[in-house]
Amino acid sequence: MLYFSRWKTTLIWLAIFASVIFAAPNLLSQQQLEALPDWMPKEQLTLGLDLQGGSHILLRVERADIEKERLETVVDDMRRLLRDEGIGYTGLSGTGLVAQVRIRDDANIDKAKEALAELTQLVNAGLLSGGAIREAVLDEPQPGLLRLTLTEEGIDNRISSAVSQSIEVVRRRVDELGTTEPVIQRQGADRILVQVPGFDDPERLKDILNQTAKLTFHLVDRTMSPEDALRGRPPVGSEIFYSTDDEDPLIPYLLKSRAIISGDSLVDAQPGFDQRTNEPIVTFRFDTAGAQRFGQITQQNVGYPFAVVLDDAVITAPVINEPILGGSGQISGNFSVETANDLAVLLRAGALPATLFVMEERTVGPSLGADSIAAGETAGLIGAALVIIFIFVAYGFLGIIANLALIFNVTMIIALLTVIGATLTLPGIAGIVLTVGMAVDSNVLIYERIREERRGGRSLIQAIDAGFQRAFSTILDANITTLIAAVILFYLGSGPVRGFAVTLAIGIMTTVFTAFTVTRWMIAEWVRRRRPKVLPKGLLTNLFNNAHYKFMWLRKAAFSLSAAAALASLVGFGTIGMNYGIDFTGGSSIVAKSKSGPANVGDIRGRLSNLNLGSIQVQEFGKPEFVQIRVQPQGGGENAEQTAVAKVRGDLETDYNIESVDSVGPVISGELAQAGAIALLASLFAILIYIWFRFEWQFALGAIIATVNDVVLTIGMFVVTQIEFNLSSIAAVLTIIGYSLNDTVVVYDRVRENLRRYKKMSLPDLLDLSVNQMLSRTVLTSVTTLLALFALYIFGGEVIASFTFAMIFGVVIGTFSSTFIAAPVLILFKLRGESFQAGIGKDDKESGDGKADKGPAPDAA
Repeated sequence: MLYFSRWKTTLIWLAIFASVIFAAPNLLSQQQLEALPDWMPKEQLTLGLDLQGGSHILLRVERADIEKERLETVVDDMRRLLRDEGIGYTGLSGTGLVAQVRIRDDANIDKAKEALAELTQLVNAGLLSGGAIREAVLDEPQPGLLRLTLTEEGIDNRISSAVSQSIEVVRRRVDELGTTEPVIQRQGADRILVQVPGFDDPERLKDILNQTAKLTFHLVDRTMSPEDALRGRPPVGSEIFYSTDDEDPLIPYLLKSRAIISGDSLVDAQPGFDQRTNEPIVTFRFDTAGAQRFGQITQQNVGYPFAVVLDDAVITAPVINEPILGGSGQISGNFSVETANDLAVLLRAGALPATLFVMEERTVGPSLGADSIAAGETAGLIGAALVIIFIFVAYGFLGIIANLALIFNVTMIIALLTVIGATLTLPGIAGIVLTVGMAVDSNVLIYERIREERRGGRSLIQAIDAGFQRAFSTILDANITTLIAAVILFYLGSGPVRGFAVTLAIGIMTTVFTAFTVTRWMIAEWVRRRRPKVLPKGLLTNLFNNAHYKFMWLRKAAFSLSAAAALASLVGFGTIGMNYGIDFTGGSSIVAKSKSGPANVGDIRGRLSNLNLGSIQVQEFGKPEFVQIRVQPQGGGENAEQTAVAKVRGDLETDYNIESVDSVGPVISGELAQAGAIALLASLFAILIYIWFRFEWQFALGAIIATVNDVVLTIGMFVVTQIEFNLSSIAAVLTIIGYSLNDTVVVYDRVRENLRRYKKMSLPDLLDLSVNQMLSRTVLTSVTTLLALFALYIFGGEVIASFTFAMIFGVVIGTFSSTFIAAPVLILFKLRGESFQAGIGKDDKESGDGKADKGPAPDAA
């Protein structure tokens, strides 16, 4: 197994060389990248919004708008079809999803049904839905009363089409803002995800995204004044419109309901300045048909006013002084330079088919993003340095090999993330740092197994060969359990949590690769060149060589202590509860930075309490000049959360810069809570099946009991500390599950092996032997992981502090449970060795282990 052919060696180092080539651009500036030769890759990791700043906005197409517009269209179509056939009718109206009309002459009922049947024909549902659907059904509930009912599948089809149209409109609007590499994509049936990195004005972005921008031109009704129409009833065919919100009080206008021309006929719109007043305006130009129509209307109405209406609000209502025959004109109003530019952007991009509501907003300012990058880099470097130093101290020369493999491992992670175009988020950096700590486990397992084989009397080369062989299945089982948690987290998580899952999954795969190819190749090369007679030693090499602690003797006390802590955690969860973040409760979280000096928490709390937003929590956020503001859920739909954020922003913007905004509506918060619960249950079930398949039912149940204990105690930690429980906390809990199972599986693998070797040894003694044999590996792995996590907790910044604290707690609890819960519980299940005596491994027989029926004295372990 230590022999490597030339082609294997070549492939291994080609993989490492390719990783270095693809990862290297991430260390270069843009100017340096441009100087690279053409054959060199130039792609860099895409940074998440939490690192480079920007906005994440989830929009929803308003179903009520689609239903209203569709019903109005059906009523108009019914009117047209009946008139074309010369059929008399009365009472044509529409309510909800139903349009109805009464036919005057009973003799025309069949003719009317035949005419209206055109509206009930099957229509193509499009590529997404497939097949044909019926958008309306016709019935006659009473003689002479015909009713058309819109179908749910028809409305769903219209929503799907509206989402597709909206995506294109949104993309054109965002592109007009000059942003780089925005992400705009469909999410679910009626939602659109918009991510705009580096854009520093989220309020402007939201205004541009959720404004329908439906531009229409209407003639003013001169038969009645707006005041008379308000006191009485507007004339048939006319309705009251109001001026924009910029005017106070709002000015009413009586306009003809039917638009003379719409924004669909526009071919261009540009911001500009009025030559006479120098005020900002928007110039527009119609297409040929629109220009002819506009010229004809203005020619017929010289001397009379007409109104320019945007989203049912009158922008301006000028008098037509002369016919406008050139097909172009200008819109003047109470514009600033920015609002004139934004209106031009909206008109060029086109109108949305329906209103888009903001369901979720997550915005990070560029300065907070820069702080996050700096904190992540610092934490990563310190964590890596601590791990490298510790491994060198522990293993000496073998530690150098392990550290080289670790560096190659991280390089491959960065390279793969770059190649697949993954987005690196702050939890993703946490995933890399965690991988640095956990990747050491594979090398520790191999090294400890080699030492054990050497102590068993094998030659050095035989011990190395057997060490790699026997460690392989243990490492594979331990990493697959963590991989299961990562995969489930990816499919059920969202946003940064998915980024963490991708990083962790890639890290697991590169860890297995480097451990069994790169590390093995370097050790094989060392053996071939140096011909060593003994294994190199480090300061901690023999730390637990002669350990024989009576862990099983403490099992009753451990069970009692753990059960009491778990019960207290559940009671606390049911009575006190956890401090849920807005991901699960809804509401808004705002991070603000004082423009001068430390933030005044008391002053902010007093100012915001006058905004009638309900419960508001204000606390310092990391540094003295930063403050976090939590606003309770507002109720009244998603837009209520946006209104609350706007009020807070407006009150604080003179003294504070808004660095980040997280706003989650009630629908999204409910979905996130459900997804988190499903992720936990699904991961536990999947891991249970895997361990049951690989071991026996006793091991599977033991692993699940230990893992559930870890999860419950972690929940208790959140209850006691009242650390905010959010989506990142779900990622932390799932990673704790993976880590705990990693530890448990390593111990179980040794228990299974010893059951085959020592058939007559009592189960408590055998479990003590197994745990003591793995004690060096358990301690070294836990210490390296904790070193990385403590660096992340201390230097990684406030944003991921709760995440890393939960991970630190989980590592400690996971180490405890694998020793004092997972192993002793096998005694309760009366595990016996018969299931494993069918085959004693070939390697066992060669080493003489197969003869050790009675087992060695425990002290000889």
